[in-house]
Amino acid sequence: MFLLYITDRVQFLGDESARQGALLAKIAEATRCGVDLIQLREKDLPIRELEILARTAVRVVRENSTLRTEKRELPTRLLVNWRTDVAIAGGADGVHLRSNDISPADVQKIWLAGGQRTRVWVSVSCHSANEVARAAVDGSDFAVFAPIFEKKDAPPLSPAGLEGLRQVCRQEIPVLALGGITLENARACFDAGAAGIAGIRLFQENDIAEVVRRLKA
Repeated sequence: MFLLYITDRVQFLGDESARQGALLAKIAEATRCGVDLIQLREKDLPIRELEILARTAVRVVRENSTLRTEKRELPTRLLVNWRTDVAIAGGADGVHLRSNDISPADVQKIWLAGGQRTRVWVSVSCHSANEVARAAVDGSDFAVFAPIFEKKDAPPLSPAGLEGLRQVCRQEIPVLALGGITLENARACFDAGAAGIAGIRLFQENDIAEVVRRLKA
C-alpha cells in the first residue's frame, strides 16, 4: 500500500516565505511518519523558484528518511510535477506526468541524458479507464486516478465512484485513488482494489502520524 502526499503551499497562511516554510515542515513530517511518495505540485511557481524549492525539499526528505532506512523500510520518494528538467536539477526521484504529457519512455531518455544514475519513478494522472490502460502500456510505475468522490472545489469532472475505481484497478498497473478521500472512505477504496491513497488536504490538514497509522492499520 502506497501513500502519496500531493503538496499545495497556497493552502498555508502567510506570505510566500511562510508558506514555503510550512510546506517544507509538512514534507519533513510526512517523511518521518512513513508517507511513501511526495508529489511537489507547486504549478504556479516560476521554474527557477520551483527548482530551488525542489532542491530544498529533496534535502528535507533525505534528512528525515534516516529512521525509515534504519528500519529497513523503503525511503520516501519525491516526484516533481511534470517538469523532468526541474526534477533532474533538484535531485528528485522522479516525475509525475499529466495524462496528455510526454510518455514515461521519453522521461527515461531525458533522465539518462541528464546523467542520472538512479532509476526514475514516473506516475501519471488519469481520469478514465483508457488513460489508466495507456499508462500501464507506456511503463508508468503507477497511476493516480481521480476523482473518486465528489468535491465542492474540484474541477468539473464527474466522480468515478468506487465502481469506476474497481474497473480501472483491473489494469496491470498499481492505481492510487485521489479525490475526496477521507479516513472514513479510504477502506472502501482499498477494497475496490486501490494500491494506495493520494491526497492534499488529507495530509496537510491532519496529523500525518495519525493518518498514516489509521490508513496502514
